[in-house]
Amino acid sequence: MARIAGVNIPTNKRVVIALQYIHGIGQTKAKEVIDKCNVPESRRVNELTDSEVMQIRETIDRDYMVEGDLRRDVAMNIKRLMDLGCYRGLRHRRGLPVRGQRTHTNARTRKGPAKPIAGKKK
Repeated sequence: MARIAGVNIPTNKRVVIALQYIHGIGQTKAKEVIDKCNVPESRRVNELTDSEVMQIRETIDRDYMVEGDLRRDVAMNIKRLMDLGCYRGLRHRRGLPVRGQRTHTNARTRKGPAKPIAGKKK
């Protein structure tokens, strides 16, 4: 099992798909990484040599912000908005949608399960 950026990536999948298990690497960045490392797209993780794994690991460490650093950066950005007291920070603080979605109906992912209100039945 290959370990890249502190994540065990699955061994039986193609390299492009397996790299997407790392937080901060999507489809585009995964393709960029394997192009930089000259690894064919059809290659699977268990077929990689140790030198190719090291090359992929070094490329990701050098060129991309992933996993812990990225999570910390995003958390600090949200904390900054909350400390400023701007509109987006207030929405984060209250656990409501931040990007202008309606909340009269929907928004259950952000608001959590519906809370019944007493005497509202009739």
